[in-house]
Amino acid sequence: MYCEADLVRIAKRENNKKRAYVVANRLQGKHIPVSPDQALFMFEALADIVQKSYGTHKLLVVGFAETATAIGAAVSVRLNAYYIQTTREQIDGADYLYFSEEHSHATEQKLVKDDLDQVISETDRVIFVEDEVTTGKTILNIIRILEQAYPGQVSYAAASILNGMDEEALRIYREKGIDLHYLVKTDHADYAKTAGQYTKKGSYVNCVKDREMVRNADTFKEYKVSGWMDARRLVSAADYQQACMQLWDKTDSLLHEAFKGRVLVLGTEEFMYPALWAASQIAHCGCEVRFHATTRSPIEVYEEDGYPLHARYELLSLYDKNRRTFIYDLAAYDSVLIMTDAHGEEREGIDSLVQAAAQFSRNIFMIRWC
Repeated sequence: MYCEADLVRIAKRENNKKRAYVVANRLQGKHIPVSPDQALFMFEALADIVQKSYGTHKLLVVGFAETATAIGAAVSVRLNAYYIQTTREQIDGADYLYFSEEHSHATEQKLVKDDLDQVISETDRVIFVEDEVTTGKTILNIIRILEQAYPGQVSYAAASILNGMDEEALRIYREKGIDLHYLVKTDHADYAKTAGQYTKKGSYVNCVKDREMVRNADTFKEYKVSGWMDARRLVSAADYQQACMQLWDKTDSLLHEAFKGRVLVLGTEEFMYPALWAASQIAHCGCEVRFHATTRSPIEVYEEDGYPLHARYELLSLYDKNRRTFIYDLAAYDSVLIMTDAHGEEREGIDSLVQAAAQFSRNIFMIRWC
């Protein structure tokens, strides 16, 4: 269905000695703007592969933050499983299992142990969902921790859009009885060389410096919508999908007249699937829609046509005003819809994101799910 050329675009990480490149999947909807239906179709193709293997098994799907949270949610919905995502955010009162993501710029990940305790005895298999599995070390790290916490209670599998594991890594997984599922097998041998061949720097825009900026948008309206369901905590995928549908219904009732022509929907960091689902519904109303999300990942941008990202906008996080985040390759749209589950009043983060979008779009709206 897919091949490497369909999906893989190689970009250069900024100041990361652990791994010089990042795979920017052009259909994933994280760094590169994408038609929402193309992203969801790809996620469902992965879910179909997994579903054929496990039939009536009782499954717990774990999506990896931040890039695979939407993939994990979509897979869990198709499998009618329980779902929980890893997180780098702090959840008050939660007991965590901590593990590391070795090549990342932000290595610490965690899962809420309290929630795992509720379902692990009723689970046949835990399926870890990633956008790409390169060495498999991150998943082995968390399996080792889970085996210590819940010895011998469940089996494990990993599902990813891309799999770049070498023969030694594949052998380790076979010996440990960890199933692997993926859409495309990749070879990372030349990725670092590819990332290093570009020379013409792209556009870098710092939207943090102008703290006292006056918004350029003709319209900026912010709404709070109730019914939030947090996938950083354990959810039934069916309940989560229903909550996302209700979020869309409320959003549509508030902003139906705003969705005309070209529309951009933006998720924020770990919060991707509900925004992606809303983007797909706007597209079904006849609009030309693109979706992507803010990210913690600092990626270099270049002008050359063969490079996937050409402009970078530096922001402050809507979740933590002391954390910088980024959005890439904004363009002109008739309206922009920002969807977030950030509950704090981080006005600096909101202002910086609106400032970035307002360089191209005059009508900007924000839905805060709370």
